[in-house]
Amino acid sequence: MSNRIFFYFFVILTISACSESKYAGPLSPRASMSTFQLEEGFKVELFASEPHIMDPVSMVIDETGNVFVVEMPDYPYKPEPGEGKGRIKVLIDEDHDGTIDESVVFAESIAEATSILPWQGGLLVTAAPNILYLKDNDGDFVADQEEILFTGFFENNSEAQITNLRYSIDNWIYAANHGQAGEVVYTRQPDRVPLLMAGGDFRFRLDRNAYELTTGPAQFGQTIDDWGNRFITHNTIHIRQVVMPRPYLDRNPFIPSKKGVENISDHDLEMFQRTPPPYWRAERTRRRQQQYKEQNLDRVEYAEDHFTGSSGGTMYNGDAFPAEYYGAIFTGDVAGNLVHMDLLEKKAGSPLYQAIRSASQQEKEFLSSTDPWFRPANSYFGPDGSLYVIDMYRQHIETPLSIPEDLKEDMDFYNGMNKGRIYRISPSDQQPEEKMFPDLRQQNATDLVKLLAHPNQWWRLQAQRLLVEKQSNEVISELEAMFLNHADPRAKLHAFYTLEGLNVLSIDLIQAALKDQSSAIRMHGIKQAEKCPTCFPSIIACIQDSSDQVVYQAALSLGWFNNEQSRIALSEVLRNKGEDEWFRKAILTSKAGSSIEFVKILNEKPDFYANADTWKLDFMQDLSQIIGARDQQSDMIELLSMMKKNGEAYILSCLQGINQGLEHSKNINSNTSELNSLLAGLESKFGKDIKEQVAEIQNKLVKNSSS
Repeated sequence: MSNRIFFYFFVILTISACSESKYAGPLSPRASMSTFQLEEGFKVELFASEPHIMDPVSMVIDETGNVFVVEMPDYPYKPEPGEGKGRIKVLIDEDHDGTIDESVVFAESIAEATSILPWQGGLLVTAAPNILYLKDNDGDFVADQEEILFTGFFENNSEAQITNLRYSIDNWIYAANHGQAGEVVYTRQPDRVPLLMAGGDFRFRLDRNAYELTTGPAQFGQTIDDWGNRFITHNTIHIRQVVMPRPYLDRNPFIPSKKGVENISDHDLEMFQRTPPPYWRAERTRRRQQQYKEQNLDRVEYAEDHFTGSSGGTMYNGDAFPAEYYGAIFTGDVAGNLVHMDLLEKKAGSPLYQAIRSASQQEKEFLSSTDPWFRPANSYFGPDGSLYVIDMYRQHIETPLSIPEDLKEDMDFYNGMNKGRIYRISPSDQQPEEKMFPDLRQQNATDLVKLLAHPNQWWRLQAQRLLVEKQSNEVISELEAMFLNHADPRAKLHAFYTLEGLNVLSIDLIQAALKDQSSAIRMHGIKQAEKCPTCFPSIIACIQDSSDQVVYQAALSLGWFNNEQSRIALSEVLRNKGEDEWFRKAILTSKAGSSIEFVKILNEKPDFYANADTWKLDFMQDLSQIIGARDQQSDMIELLSMMKKNGEAYILSCLQGINQGLEHSKNINSNTSELNSLLAGLESKFGKDIKEQVAEIQNKLVKNSSS
């Protein structure tokens, strides 16, 4: 009997050991750091760890120097109502040695909290389905005021919820929404029609009670450069640029594509991972590949060395790293246990940037680890110029929804919920400061204006936000002087938008911005000139600018002016920049650039059609699709009549576009005799492809008429 008991006990131990051996155990913070491979010239230090923080996913340092961290112990499961364990903590460095040795729970029992942002002496918090405002009024580091500002965001998947609050230079606060549906209500104005969120991200201004859909979607990670350009993160697409703001995309309901973002990486999914894939991932990939083979599908799934868990993209605009790192974007991959770095270069002839690897990182990452628990979910650069890497530190980070049931049997998705680390990365020769963080609440308005010229963006943005929050009108003249005279365009732009936030941005300053030496300031001058009809001639002049970004913004802004001068200017943009799809799209978003009158302007200079360049055919097809969707048959007749002299390729493109447009037409127009006559003439004169398009159009017209 005793032998049998021993045998069963041995079997249980063996099974347990085999199960445990599939997945490594945790390491201490120091032991985990010993596995790091970091870019030469930098050092990594432990800033905070358990028990002071657990499951960290986001951090901020507010204007008083307080460090706040969001903890998300409920991940990856959604807690029951009222049972959320999420926390926000204040981290304290009592002895000023650069390492956290105390923490205070600022707020607790928060479900799905993922990001925070300082505002009006408190914190804005994304906690789906809400955006909250929390504040400590008595100085004990514990929130005693709570307000739900917005509610109605998607809340059914913690990897795709409202998150990543960012204050931008334009005084808007941006949040990632992953394009999820929702009906958002602003509780301070509850009678407003709910905002439908599907397909976009979110932005708001509490100083003006404004909020709206913005271009996306970002998943977990968005960052904004000195000039207001947004770059967003998705699991497998580690860096995309937001190219077209939502107001331009939305003004033409018939635009063929609502896509406003672009993958700008020149190395796509490639990453250099130092950890082997976990057992479950390797096994799942093996099974899927076997399935693809059996189904004769030409597909490959990768278990490692390819981005699958990108998160927390953060642009470094601090002042401690060497100059060549300014503007670099750092993105963690929680599945690959690494932090990737991209440098940005402007792409010639386009409004796009290109994200490239640095020369020193052609075969390695900025930071990588052999500890499979290292989960760099986010990062943050602070007033000291250091980059803070936020390590959730979990055994498993993948959502259980994507893992086969049998593989989940020996996986504990909460393993590590009592752990978490934040690392501080700085140049190897940087000496620690005794008091690392400031208290800007003690600064007067004049001192805050001076901080708009600080080399570290953290200081500039905090100063701008505080001046706007306080409505510091006593420094208007100082701000105007900074905008007109300062040598640093970053300081000038902060002054420009601080004046905008104070509601005192004058037409004279806008006109000065349109002529500034900095292309970025000219671009923002155009944005503000949209609201100023007397600035219209100056916007037209900008289509001849030497900067592609400025010309692009001019093309977008001209679209608000539906007149002959605007159409002529947009036709020049098309001729000069039309090879780039984003310039073509900028033109087509407007009524002026997608009208039959616009085609007439092109037709007046037949050399445009001398060559059937692919980009020209693409443009005419898209424009024709818009005309078809509008179902204005008189415009279709004029369009096709003009194209008859431009050759078969252009006629075919226009017919294809009209065909596509009629698929989405919601109008009923039965006056088809003249159009049918024109179509019949084209059918008899040209070849098979045109005959097929004509037949399809005629069928749709008949269907519309009968309905």
